[in-house]
Amino acid sequence: MLATERLNATVTGPAGAPVLVFAHGFGCDQNMWRLVAPAFESDFRVVLYDHVGAGGSDVASYDPQTYSRLSGYAADVIDLVEELDAGPVTFVGHSVATMIGVLAEIERPDLFDRLVLVGPSARYIDEGDYIGGFSASDIDELLESMDSNYLGWSHSMAPAFMGNADDPDLVAELEESFCRADPTIARQFAEVTFRSDNRADLPMVSTPALVLQCRYDVIAPMAAGEYVRDHLPQASYVVLDAVGHCPQLSAPGPTIDAIGGFLRS
Repeated sequence: MLATERLNATVTGPAGAPVLVFAHGFGCDQNMWRLVAPAFESDFRVVLYDHVGAGGSDVASYDPQTYSRLSGYAADVIDLVEELDAGPVTFVGHSVATMIGVLAEIERPDLFDRLVLVGPSARYIDEGDYIGGFSASDIDELLESMDSNYLGWSHSMAPAFMGNADDPDLVAELEESFCRADPTIARQFAEVTFRSDNRADLPMVSTPALVLQCRYDVIAPMAAGEYVRDHLPQASYVVLDAVGHCPQLSAPGPTIDAIGGFLRS
């Protein structure tokens, strides 16, 4: 099956223009970029896609062994860019997709011009002086909660991810997105996401990157974003005065401005 079909890719914008590939985070799909991606369609060829197992992707293509590591998702990105004959591209990743983009760039740097990392974390679990925001027992409890009551987990975690308690529609949207996911696939993706450690990968990135950090984010706190910034060879850093882990929904205007400024720099 073609990567565009497997990943439910959509392509807009003028042919021959520079390419932006938008990748969503855990528990979401490409619809999470609907307030940001259209702002670039006049000047860029915009590619949106769903990770296998999410959104409108081909769920039958999901293989637990292939996707037991983030490298499996990175291989999909490479397949997609190659199939579209689109490289070098700017890859815009959110949450766990930031590290998927990092791994794809390390594997095939010729396919990437720039990286935009929205809410990145190279490791979610605290270790020594490193602050990821969670203890190992926190992650154990999160995964156990998904095992015992996935719908209950979705209801309790959506407010933490979104952060904007004063906008219940955004929280409800994220909860619905969690609930649409296949619980078995979501559980494995959560384990891969929250137990991965990509700190050693950061210095191997050769392209310029923008680290886009929310000021108040309990999923990827400031310390995690600063770590990513400090360990990438060529990093720009923008802090959004935003709450939560999904600024593309809660603060689309500043998110667009930050990405646009980086692309023009």
